[in-house]
Formats: sequence, C-alpha cells, structure tokens
Amino acid sequence: MPDLKKAAGEEADDRSAGTAGKRQRGVRVVMLALMITMLLAMLDNLIVGTAMPTIVGDLGGLEHLSWVVTAYTLATAASTPVWGKLGDLYGRKGIFLTSIVLFLVGSVLSGMAQDMGQLIGFRAVQGLGAGGLIVGVMAIIGDLVPPRERGKYQGMMAGVMAVAMIGGPLVGGTLTDHLGWRWNFYINLPLGAVALAMVTAVLHLPERKGTRTRVDYPGAALLTLGITAIVLVTTWGGSEYDWNSAVIMELVAIGAASLVGFLFVETKAVEPIIPLHLFRNRNFTLISLVGFMTGFVLFGAVLFLPLYQQSVQGASATNSGLLLLPMLLSMMVVSVVAGRVTTSTGKYKIFPVTGSVLMVAGLFLLSRMDTGTTRFTSGLNMAVLGAGMGFLMQITMLVAQNSVEMKDMGVASSTTTLFRTLGSSFGVAIMGTLFTGRVRDEMAARGGGEVTARSAQLDAGSLAKLPEAVREAYRFAVSSGTHIAFAVAASAGLIAVLASLFVKEVPLRGAGPGSASSDAAAGAGQPEAV
Repeated sequence: MPDLKKAAGEEADDRSAGTAGKRQRGVRVVMLALMITMLLAMLDNLIVGTAMPTIVGDLGGLEHLSWVVTAYTLATAASTPVWGKLGDLYGRKGIFLTSIVLFLVGSVLSGMAQDMGQLIGFRAVQGLGAGGLIVGVMAIIGDLVPPRERGKYQGMMAGVMAVAMIGGPLVGGTLTDHLGWRWNFYINLPLGAVALAMVTAVLHLPERKGTRTRVDYPGAALLTLGITAIVLVTTWGGSEYDWNSAVIMELVAIGAASLVGFLFVETKAVEPIIPLHLFRNRNFTLISLVGFMTGFVLFGAVLFLPLYQQSVQGASATNSGLLLLPMLLSMMVVSVVAGRVTTSTGKYKIFPVTGSVLMVAGLFLLSRMDTGTTRFTSGLNMAVLGAGMGFLMQITMLVAQNSVEMKDMGVASSTTTLFRTLGSSFGVAIMGTLFTGRVRDEMAARGGGEVTARSAQLDAGSLAKLPEAVREAYRFAVSSGTHIAFAVAASAGLIAVLASLFVKEVPLRGAGPGSASSDAAAGAGQPEAV
C-alpha cells in the first residue's frame, strides 16, 4: 500500500510538473507576441522621424510638420489611462486586441494620406491605439506573471525598447530611400498581424466577473483635457509661442482647472479612471515620481546627444544615431540583468537607488563635455547614463504593480506609463528651452552679424556652409547649450535619488508560474498563467 501511495504521489508530481512546464511555454509564447507589440509602439515615432523631410516634400504643409508628432503623442498620453481602466473593467484581452486593431487601422490610413491634414488626423488614430498597446503589454505581464518572476520579463521589454531606439532611425531611413515614406506606416501591418494572431490564439486570461460598472466619462474627459493642455504647453512653450504669451497662459489655466476638476470628480466616481487611493500607497507615489524623472531624462538625452555629436563632434546624421549605442546597449544589458537578479532574489530596492545615482552621475559627466571631448569619452559618459536608465526603466513598473491589488493592475500600469510620458514632455521642453536660449546667447556674443533667429536649429549641411569663425562659434554655443541642459537634468535627477531612498522593500508576490507560491498567489487573486 505505501508503494502504491508513493507511486500515485510521483504520478501527481509528474502531472504537476508537466502542467507547470506547459504553462511556462505558454507564457513564453505570449511574451513573444507582447514584445512584437511593444516593438510596434516604440518603433513608430522613431521610424517616422527620419522620413519627415521626404513626407513634407511630397505632401507639403511644412508649417504643420510638428503636428505629425504632436498629434500622435497627445493621443497616446491622453488615452493611456482610459485603456488601463477599460482593461480592468471589461477584460484585458479584448481591450488589448482592440488597441492593436486601432493602431493598424491608423497605420494604413496614415500610409494612404494625401495631404498633411489627413496625415495628422490619422496619426492621432494611431496614437490612440498606441496608448492601449503600451499599457496593455505591461498589464498583461502583471496578470500572467507573479511579481517575483516579472522583473525578468520586464527586463526583456526594456531590451526591446533599446532595440527600437537603435534600429528605428536606420529602418526608417532605409524604407524611405528604397520603398518610399508610406512604407514607414505599412511596415506595421505584418508585425501587427503576427502579434494579433498570436495574442488571439495563445493568450488566455480569467474572465472578469461581476456587474458592469459605468465608465467614468466625466473624469476621462477632464483628464484628457488637462493632459492635452499640459503637453501643448511643453510642446509650444519657448518655440511656437513665448512662455509668457496669452496662448501659453490660457493653456496653463485650462490645464490647471481641468486637473482640479478631475480630482474632484474622481472622489465621487464609482469606478474612477485613476483611483486616488493608489497614491495612499507610499511606494506607488514614490515610484511614480521616479518614473516621471526617468522620462524627463531619457527623452531629453536622446534628443540632444545626437545634436551635440553632429554639431560639435562632426558626426553625420546616421552616425550620430549609431553613436548612441553605448547608452542604449548599456541600458539593455543592465535592464535584463536587473530583471533576472530581481527574479532570483526577490529584492529590488537597490535597483532604483543605484539607477538614480548612476543617472545623475551620467548626466553630470555629459554636462562636462565641451568642444574637445572625444567620441570615446562621450561614449563612456553615455554608458553610465544608460546603466542608470537600465536599472530604472522596468523596475519602476514592477514596484508600481506590486503596490496595488490585482483589480487595479491595468490602471496602475497606465498611471505609471502616463507619469513617464508627461516626464518626457517636460524634459524635452525644459531642456530644449535652456539649450536654445544658451545657444542664441553665445552666438549673439560670438557670431556677430552672422547670427539668425534659427541658429539653434542649424543642420549639418547649413553648418558646413558657414564661415570658419562662425562655425567654431556655433560649435562652442552648442557645447555650452548641452552643458546647461544636462546640468539642470542632473539637478532634477536628484529628486529621483531622494524618492528611491524612501521606497520600502515589500516582498514580491509569488515565485513563478506553476510553482507552489504562484499557485497560492493565484488563489489570493493572482490569475493563472496561460
């Protein structure tokens, strides 16, 4: 009899191991689909950026050029919280598939645009879908994988983001030169079709049970209006309009009034778009602030480093993109390693602290670059910044998700993504204003009558046509502008260091899909994997 019991136990263990193995394989297949989807969302703006001169040459409408990017960014930022809440209320899979379809429809329409107005409108459709792609990926990972395992997969997602930043401009230039600018949009179709088919076939999440609740439409409208006003202020301020102009002041007033109204509405709503109780959790609030500063720094660096490399170090446009490799590769490697260490140890506080410190150190080193800095030195400086970003990029999402209940997974993911997006808007605006102002001041002091109102925006071709003295003045001016932009970013980064120090190490739930602790987590609200 004991032998029979032992045999039965061993057979049960074998079945359990087989089920766990199957579940793990299913998760890996889903992760591949999610990585393809994340690649779609990240590649789009980076690919399209290189095609913009060709698009303007074909469609005209140079005065509306910035709106091709702004419409996409606005729609993405404004829709992100709504997608997250809809996934929480009505089921993650269906909402995610809807966002993929919407993104692909926007891609097709953008590729078929016949004038700049159509392109701007269709880019907004694309942006609406992109908001759902990003938050959907993060929330589904949160649904499928316990936090203890989650760092490994989110590290892979950070790697995908780095690959997109490296490959986007190269792919965009190649497609534009050989197939035409419209293929920068059509290229999304085969990738999107694969992701759509894989998600439909292999993603299985628990059905959402319970009564359907009315969506918080007033809150969504007020939040959308507030975000739109904020993004427009940061986009237009100091470039399209002076910071003290009537348009900017009106947008500031609209944004402030909308967000105050939003906070009031959220206290009354049955199912608020962003439940304010999330911010009662210290870790969630602190890590949202860290995410804001991460966005502030990363997108500012990606914008101004190529400009420094082209104007000061003499790199071509293509080479300046490749010269970002030290930062992006460092970010990718560190993110993957940090994710795996988090999975194996269950510890994570050291990563936001270390990442914030390295981020500030990297920014400080970049702020010290001048006209004599070699590419090797600037590459090392960028690698330090990239390592800091690698520690921060996905750990912020992991801590945010670990700080909330399963029912709020989508809205926690979308709120964290929103803070990072808003941080990037503020970072580009503030660093851009400081950079442009310093370049113009230095050119006015050194360039004499050669200075134009557009001297802070000279491309490599225009720079080569300038007299030697003016060209050297411009190199010095850009170097000085880079110094002030990164010095201020380093100072702002200290906020992330302080916030990280106060993050509390809360044990990560679960130890992996199919394990005993994972099953316990599933019983407490953690859904079973595929």
